[in-house]
Amino acid sequence: MKLKIKSGDSVRVMAGDHKGEEGKVVTIFPNKNRAIVEGVNMISKHTKPSAQNPQGGIVKKEASIHISNLMLLENGEVTKVGYKMEADKKIRVSKKTDKAI
Repeated sequence: MKLKIKSGDSVRVMAGDHKGEEGKVVTIFPNKNRAIVEGVNMISKHTKPSAQNPQGGIVKKEASIHISNLMLLENGEVTKVGYKMEADKKIRVSKKTDKAI
């Protein structure tokens, strides 16, 4: 399945516990159809003491969220993503404004 959201895109969560939150996509996992969004879906991970972290403790970090719950943000508004051929190149375009992303 082709993913229309890429790393570095600004997105808004459209469904789930974190509906309405916005952030930047940090990582995409195309084989799982999931993405990690900055500041969204925070979890508490308990870590054992190690050489890098001798104290151990509880670490807050982002968990992945399903790609179907995300929508691309363009100028503060959500938009669908389409594709156009422009001089032998396939480019992503906003369906709302018909401009290249």
